Amino acid sequence: MIAELTHRCPLQCPYCSNPLDLLKAADEKPTDFWAALITEAAQLGVLQIHFSGGEPTARRDLPALIAHATALGIYTNLITSAVLLDEAKLGELARAGLAHVQISIQGANAESADRIGNYRNGHEKKLAIARLVPALGMSLTINAVVHRQNLHELPEMIELAASLGADRLEIAHVQYHGWALRNRAALMPTREALRQADAVVAEQREKRRGSMAIDYVIPDYYADTPKICMGGWGQKLLIVAPDGRVLPCHAAETIPHLAFQHAGAHPLREIWETGPAFTAFRGTGWMREPCASCAFKELDFGGCRCQALALSGDARATDPACHRAPDHENLQHIAADEAGSGITSFHYRRYAHS
Repeated sequence: MIAELTHRCPLQCPYCSNPLDLLKAADEKPTDFWAALITEAAQLGVLQIHFSGGEPTARRDLPALIAHATALGIYTNLITSAVLLDEAKLGELARAGLAHVQISIQGANAESADRIGNYRNGHEKKLAIARLVPALGMSLTINAVVHRQNLHELPEMIELAASLGADRLEIAHVQYHGWALRNRAALMPTREALRQADAVVAEQREKRRGSMAIDYVIPDYYADTPKICMGGWGQKLLIVAPDGRVLPCHAAETIPHLAFQHAGAHPLREIWETGPAFTAFRGTGWMREPCASCAFKELDFGGCRCQALALSGDARATDPACHRAPDHENLQHIAADEAGSGITSFHYRRYAHS
């Protein structure tokens, strides 16, 4: 379960994955709601909780929620920008039972990273906290979101993650939903840059084998086959928004016909097993051709429904990342055109103005 405790965030990343309409602090559910939900999650069989946002460390009750999940035997992970943390706050989270910390970086150096996140001195704050994580007995993952304006720094980002003592590095190309779609022309890498990145990752995976795992997520716009979305829609993961809505994926609310139920108003088990949003694209029964007869339909489960909607206008359409999709060639043209756009300025994601 991903527990999105808040949409508040001090960074202004141009590829923010949160919804276009951000929830305010007054819309956030209180501590007792989240504690009850975590208890329900344990009873449902949830094994891991990823505390996320926005910036989850903006919530003062985060240590209490981590302690509650830990007491129930749930593995806890914090997904954070780290800029609101200091040694005392991180130590409090460690003592509460936090097992794992994922810290995002926007680049390999302060100049580029602080420009991308539009947050002064953010890079140095992130590095200072990252160095403390292993020292406090927690596992560290570095999340490096890459795109045209920082992809040339990829070797340095990998070296940086290793120097921080990271157990794992996730290199994820921007996925173009929501706010990232607005900045697509400033973020889309060229095909040649992507080839070079692929080669760097392959070399570094071999070099770091046994010391640091490297996960790699390529942009769908250059793919020939779709990625399995969230492990399969409604099969492995659920997301709870700050206002208690339970979602099958981060961008699911962009699909107009879906109805989302609220935890607290409905039992979590009921939402997971029979909720209309979770059953809408679970399995393969909803598929049309060419997906319905595809030999890979139980491997990729149709790819991304939100991307199909954004690019084809129909959430049931074949994911345009697939080479069999009618819109696949158009996707390739979009990638080529926007990678060569020359645009470097960002539309920053400002929470106060959302």
